[in-house]
Amino acid sequence: MSSHIDIQKIENDGLRQVWSVSEFARRHRLDKDEEKRLTTLFGSFATKQELLSNAQRPCSFR
Repeated sequence: MSSHIDIQKIENDGLRQVWSVSEFARRHRLDKDEEKRLTTLFGSFATKQELLSNAQRPCSFR
């Protein structure tokens, strides 16, 4: 039995979408320091996967 990988599906995956770092920070309620850190790391744009993997949010205790 051979497996088939659909390249189109992989290329169109949502994690490969390119996002504006500032838009990502706004949507995920990141503070300005974290937005600046991500901008320094990636520039103005990065893939959603890169941003999700590298974003750091402080713990919020109730």
